[in-house]
Amino acid sequence: MNVHEGTKRESQGSRLTVLRQSTLSTVCIYVVFMLVGAGVGWLVGLLADWLVTLPWAPLQGPAELVASIPAPWLPAAGAVTGLALGLVAQHEQLVIRLSYDRVVLTCKGRERKFPRDAVAAVFRDGKQLVLLGHDGGELTRQECDLDVGRVADAFTEHNYVWADVDPHQDEFRRWVPDTPGLPEGANAILKARQESLEKKGPSHEDVWELRGELDRLGVVVRDEKRRQYWRTFQKSGPAVE
Repeated sequence: MNVHEGTKRESQGSRLTVLRQSTLSTVCIYVVFMLVGAGVGWLVGLLADWLVTLPWAPLQGPAELVASIPAPWLPAAGAVTGLALGLVAQHEQLVIRLSYDRVVLTCKGRERKFPRDAVAAVFRDGKQLVLLGHDGGELTRQECDLDVGRVADAFTEHNYVWADVDPHQDEFRRWVPDTPGLPEGANAILKARQESLEKKGPSHEDVWELRGELDRLGVVVRDEKRRQYWRTFQKSGPAVE
């Protein structure tokens, strides 16, 4: 996807670079969601009209109710629903603000600030942006659909260390129940997290909250096809402002 990069002056005079989805990409997201929503609304209307002609078909009551709605209203309602989903999608997009003294990441209305001195390196792991601390732990891991080349250039221009791969990738081991060598309590958390990973329903928040619990124990975890891989590090103090 395209990335819009804007530059402006902070009150201290240092350069601030903002990375976010371009206006064109945002508009495309809204248009796609609205068109899909309108299409779904139109198909629902056709399905309802067909069902009411079949006395043996189930859901006759709801079908008759939907069929009684004037034809233009269903696609319109679908388009409005699609617009709402587009707003949610934009709200979940990562925005990166870089200066020479801090990194600010905003996603889902939550803003996290990391002082420059706390950031040892930055890299992309699949579609996730990772900030590493000097103790080897991960300061944060965020979903990031921005163009990796532009993100790498922006961090490099602000004199952050950009790594093409995870400097600790060879230290990860696949987790299995009762794995030895983990801090006390980590196996229980990993077991609960594995259960959340395998659920078909929405368990995203549980997965990320349990990642935070592991971080407090000095354990870094990464996921690959619902499998967990872990490594340990010597935990230091918090680095989020």
